[in-house]
Amino acid sequence: MNLNQIHNVYFIGIGGIGMSALARYFKTIGKNVSGYDKTETQLTRELQQHGIAIHFEDNIDLIPADYYVENTLVIITPAVPKQHSEWNYFIERDYEIKKRAEVLGIITKDTFCFAVAGTHGKTTTSGILGHILFESGVDVTAFIGGIVENYNSNLIGNGKTVTVVEADEFDRSFLHLHPNIACVTSMDADHLDIYGDKAAIEASFVEFADKVEDKSKLFITKELPIKGVTCAVNEEAVFSACNIRIVNSQYVFDVQTPTEIIMNLQFGLPGKHNLMNALMALAMAKTFGLPNEDIASALLSFKGIKRRFSYQIKNENLVYIDDYAHHPTEINAVHQAVRELYPNQKVLAVFQPHLFSRTRDFADDFAKSLSAFDEVLLLDIYPARELPMEGITSQWLMDKMNNIHKKLVQKQELIPSILDSDATVIVTIGAGDIGEMVPTIKKALDETN
Repeated sequence: MNLNQIHNVYFIGIGGIGMSALARYFKTIGKNVSGYDKTETQLTRELQQHGIAIHFEDNIDLIPADYYVENTLVIITPAVPKQHSEWNYFIERDYEIKKRAEVLGIITKDTFCFAVAGTHGKTTTSGILGHILFESGVDVTAFIGGIVENYNSNLIGNGKTVTVVEADEFDRSFLHLHPNIACVTSMDADHLDIYGDKAAIEASFVEFADKVEDKSKLFITKELPIKGVTCAVNEEAVFSACNIRIVNSQYVFDVQTPTEIIMNLQFGLPGKHNLMNALMALAMAKTFGLPNEDIASALLSFKGIKRRFSYQIKNENLVYIDDYAHHPTEINAVHQAVRELYPNQKVLAVFQPHLFSRTRDFADDFAKSLSAFDEVLLLDIYPARELPMEGITSQWLMDKMNNIHKKLVQKQELIPSILDSDATVIVTIGAGDIGEMVPTIKKALDETN
């Protein structure tokens, strides 16, 4: 498929975090871009400000009249239901229809491609790497699965020769990529609705890792069952972060590489998992040949990803953090970071489970990770692409928790319940629409503090 012959790009599900990065990219290179999404969000509003026409009703009359078969590419999200009338309109007329992952594969195929894989850590690691490359003057485009605070965008740069892309395991999407340098940050069980079991996920990651022929260009954590260059925090590895201390609420650390020790690197994102993300990005950037001073300067200036341990309020009386965590391992990472930064304070976690299948598959682990907080408010499960499953509810999940300070709340009761708490640290967690509620929660807390 030749993208040069495409004039128009139409997105079904344009508001998704990965889809919207592609929409920005095609707009940047001069294509006509428009699309559909079922709900208006901050992301869709930003795309509209960039001149992208978006509608929120599944209606074939709203497809632009000049989007003809021969000059239009249609990109769909896996979450689109089969009966979607716009999708069927394009299918019936033999339009070129691709999944997001296939399009990323086409865009990155003729570039030097960095691919960041893993069930956790992809977005932050690719954000850091994209920032390092861009700040070092590399001709890069980085497609990020989150909004990078430094750029207020999920697209960094508009280079033609180097790309950074998240290698997403959902739907085995990452097998469409052609990476030159890659990393795997983690291989926990997830997306069991697609894979069935942990062994199938691991097999898929092994298949992805095999796409990197030169194993000196594949970076892994030590516990993974694949061959590559090891990275570790406070452990022996080919790339190791050591001598870690916290100065002015920033990490300061050294990195042992195969050839030298890089001293006194500074990085502002809290939590050991974020140190690991920074280390992986550093290892890939070093292997690509970037100088230490450029890497160090970019690590210092990296501000993080929205909804990844994002501070909303930070003063002496109250801290409010918002995080996208939607898997027990990620919730544990949030808990570890909060306890490290605020060791003797009462912490309230507000959690919105994401997907019935994920809640079912990891219920005991969710119960355990949530119970570690001092107090928990639980919202109903956000269904995303799924229909309800009998017996799988937030009440069922809450009954498994061994924390007595727990409460199931409806959205309209959430803010009063938060204000009732005497916790001095509040975290909202989840990948559903809880992110859209954050500004309202922040406003209510600001008004009462």
